[in-house]
Amino acid sequence: MSNEKSASQPINDLAATLKDGGVALGVLDNTYSPTLVEFYGELGVDFVWLDLEHGGPNPWDAGQMEDLLRAAERTGVEVLLRLPDTDPTLVRKALDLGARNVFLPRVETADEVRDAVRSARFRYDDGPGDRGLASPRASRWGLADEYIATEDRETLVGVTIETEASIENLDDILAVPDLGFVFIGPFDLSVSLGHPGEIDHPMVQEAVETVRSKAIDAGVPVACLGFGMEDVNEKATNGYQMLNLGSTTGALKQAVTSWFDAYEQNDS
Repeated sequence: MSNEKSASQPINDLAATLKDGGVALGVLDNTYSPTLVEFYGELGVDFVWLDLEHGGPNPWDAGQMEDLLRAAERTGVEVLLRLPDTDPTLVRKALDLGARNVFLPRVETADEVRDAVRSARFRYDDGPGDRGLASPRASRWGLADEYIATEDRETLVGVTIETEASIENLDDILAVPDLGFVFIGPFDLSVSLGHPGEIDHPMVQEAVETVRSKAIDAGVPVACLGFGMEDVNEKATNGYQMLNLGSTTGALKQAVTSWFDAYEQNDS
C-alpha cells in the first residue's frame, strides 16, 4: 500500500486581492526573522516584505529562504520577496523554493522585465515560458496537483520603478504581458533624478505621479511605501493597491522611544 498522497496548492491571496481591485497592506521585516514573519501572519497583515536587495540572507541560501517561507505558510501570510537582481535564474530559484510573489529592483527596459516574467511561467504570451520543470519544494517535491497550471495562475512578478530610465521606458514596461504590479521607489528615484533623499522634490513627485497614473490606466496594480496612516489612507483612495505600512525596526523604535518618553524617573 502506497502512502504517497497528492497535495493541493493554495491560492495566492495577494494576487487574488489585486485581481479583485482590493488593497493589500504589508510590513517590511528587515530583521529577516522567521518568528516575526510568522507573528505578522498572526496579526493579520496581508503580506510580509522581505527585501533581499538591501539586506537579508543570500538569496541562493535555500535553507534560510525555506525557513522564512515556512513561517509565512504556517500563518497563511503572503511573502513579497524583492530580489537583488533581475537575473532570470534568480527568479526561477526563488520560485522553486516556494516564493510566489517576487519583484525586481532597478529595472530599466521592457526586455529585461519580459525575460524575468517569462522565466516565471511554463507558458507565456501564447508561447512557451522559460521556467524550469522539476520537482522542487514549490511542487511539494512532485506531489502537487496541477502544478504547472496552478503556478502559472498564482505566481506574481512585479518590478520596482526607481530610475530615470525606467520612467522613460515606462509605457513599454507596463505593456509587458503578465506583469503583476509596479512598486514605486521614491528614494532611489530621488537619487536618479539628482535630488537624493528629497522625495518631496517636484521632480520626484512628478515622476511618482507619472508612474501611478500610467500604471492605473494600463491596468497594472501599483504599490508604494506608506509614510504614516494618513498617507496610507490617501494613497488607498488614489488607486494604490499594495501599501507597506512600515518596518519591524521602525515599529520597535516607535514603541521603545514611547516607553522612554513616558518613563517618569524618581530622582528622590
